Amino acid sequence: MTAGSVGLNLATPLRELPSSPIPCPKSVWLVRHGESAGNVARDAAEQGGKHTIEIVGRDVDVPLSRLGERQSRALGRWIAQLDEGQRPTVLLTSPYTRARQTAELLVAESKLDRQQLAFVVDERLREKEFGSLNRFTKAGIVAQFPQEAARRQEVGKFYYRPPGGESWCDVILRLRSVLDHIELRYAGERVLVVAHQVIVLCFRYLIEELDEERILAIDSERDVANCSLTRFEHGADHAGRPKLLLRDFNFVAPIEEAGEPVTRQPDPAVIKS
Repeated sequence: MTAGSVGLNLATPLRELPSSPIPCPKSVWLVRHGESAGNVARDAAEQGGKHTIEIVGRDVDVPLSRLGERQSRALGRWIAQLDEGQRPTVLLTSPYTRARQTAELLVAESKLDRQQLAFVVDERLREKEFGSLNRFTKAGIVAQFPQEAARRQEVGKFYYRPPGGESWCDVILRLRSVLDHIELRYAGERVLVVAHQVIVLCFRYLIEELDEERILAIDSERDVANCSLTRFEHGADHAGRPKLLLRDFNFVAPIEEAGEPVTRQPDPAVIKS
């Protein structure tokens, strides 16, 4: 080796560095957006026995309904009443209009300091993409896409990917990187995620290390309510490793206390089995 060069002497044993677990965020809160115009349109289409859901424009641009705006403000007022040590320090939101509106209204009512709050729009938190079957009711899909309806029945809800769309597994794949990002970038922070029904459920699948049967059982029990809160807090697993532990799921007390109706209508892109 020439003078001034730097190299590794393989004959010299390397000193092992002490291992230390990567700390988790103090908390991760998941919020489904407030009721949207799409939720209202889907409800009307289902009740009317229609095959299509009447929404103008792109799904990404569907706004909150008036009720959805009130639900978002109610959740923000509830957060404002929390001790400072419990309030979010980071907010990640889906880029979809209904989620961003929820996040903005929530922050405005919660009195969170926008100068201190990390407010991030993350495209990985977008709604599950339903491709060619978007904006069709279940009856409409059976009538107009019978082969796809049969294939979904055969493959199962968890693995079925509609033409041009995503399966639950596809959503989970992109959320794995989001969760890694949260754990590495926001260790020790209190993180609030504003997104969509399937996103909330897929985060539960990842954080709790569930399987297909369990997450679909949770999904079948009830829809995730608009502006409901799912809370994970820092804790440890049975071996003492840092882990986020579920404290609340579908927590709607902030909406009920404000006297606003609790709504659970699925998004237009979601087929309920």
